[in-house]
Amino acid sequence: MDIQHNNHEIEIDNPNDIEHSKPSKSRFLFLLSFFGFFIFAWAGCYNLYEHKYQKNDKITAPDNTLYDPKYK
Repeated sequence: MDIQHNNHEIEIDNPNDIEHSKPSKSRFLFLLSFFGFFIFAWAGCYNLYEHKYQKNDKITAPDNTLYDPKYK
């Protein structure tokens, strides 16, 4: 007794599915990588700005290490 089940699933084309459209998939991956790189670069620049060198005028160099050294 062979019983055949003909339960074929019907696939509905989804225009939002990037797997079925190569131009759509490549556009999505390009934009994802572009904005990922942009945010990574922006975060690095912001981090450098936040941790920039702070000038300190209170530090004085010893007299013998100046451009024109003064010896005792």
